[in-house]
Amino acid sequence: MARGNQREKAREKNQKAAAGEKKKNNQSGAEFARNKEEVAKIMREKQAKADEKRAAEAAGGKKK
Repeated sequence: MARGNQREKAREKNQKAAAGEKKKNNQSGAEFARNKEEVAKIMREKQAKADEKRAAEAAGGKKK
């Protein structure tokens, strides 16, 4: 049973590492909603810019 100690040491090490990890979201509901809306706004702006670029390329391609 020489591996019993090794198993225990590995278990302790993994528990210590797991304790240091972030478990869950620490934001309140209002903070989470605000951050989510900010990210959504950025994505909408990026999408609008990409749509404008596609429209410009499509218009440029038709002029040939």
